[in-house]
Amino acid sequence: MNILGIDIGGSAIKGAPVDTLRGRLCEERLQVPTPSPATPESIAASVTEIVRHFNWTGLIGCGLPAVIRNGIACTAANIDPSWIGTDVVRLFSARTGLDTTVLNDADAAGMAEMHYGAGSKAAGTTIVVTAGTGLGTALFRDNILVPNTELGHLRLHGKVAEHHAAALVRTELKLSYRDWAKRFDEYLHRLEELFWPDLFIIGGEISKDHTQFFPHLTTRTRILPAALRNDAGLIGAAAAVRL
Repeated sequence: MNILGIDIGGSAIKGAPVDTLRGRLCEERLQVPTPSPATPESIAASVTEIVRHFNWTGLIGCGLPAVIRNGIACTAANIDPSWIGTDVVRLFSARTGLDTTVLNDADAAGMAEMHYGAGSKAAGTTIVVTAGTGLGTALFRDNILVPNTELGHLRLHGKVAEHHAAALVRTELKLSYRDWAKRFDEYLHRLEELFWPDLFIIGGEISKDHTQFFPHLTTRTRILPAALRNDAGLIGAAAAVRL
């Protein structure tokens, strides 16, 4: 079953039709910049642009950087605060004219990795961490999602963890992978203290460079790079429609 997956991030919005039986893109993905300000109306326009690009008339799955409860955004991370309280399902369905499923973007990426990628054979407790503009997390127990964990908002050194250890911080501060890994390692150790996971899966664009920073991580927990990398979010968003 092919479903259009859309992954809304703090810097870019990506979309592509997804074969949800195999967890693969059916066509080359389209990426557009996240509008500024990233308001509900401006992002809805970008979602509509992606739908039109693919001449899509079927189901849509969409990941948004927010806690989503019953289709409503309860928080807004790296997008405009006006999202809070927005009925995202109603908004996107109205703008596109198509049935739309919406979930937290990190949960979407995690679902993709657990069903099709690095976590497909995992048991016990798995935490998927997507390191990008922020730190997204998805928590699974025996492949069952605990939604909306938002563990990137834990405190480290008196600040929100993603402001200390996200991949964007490495770029903005021009840190080497070794120096950034020290920050990221602190964050993973904090997650270990709280959850004692059996597996970490590290995703986001930076996961393609995992050989440059994995050797500097010191957790007890086994760590794997995401298999689907930066496509995990849109693949998982599409898969969420049928899973």
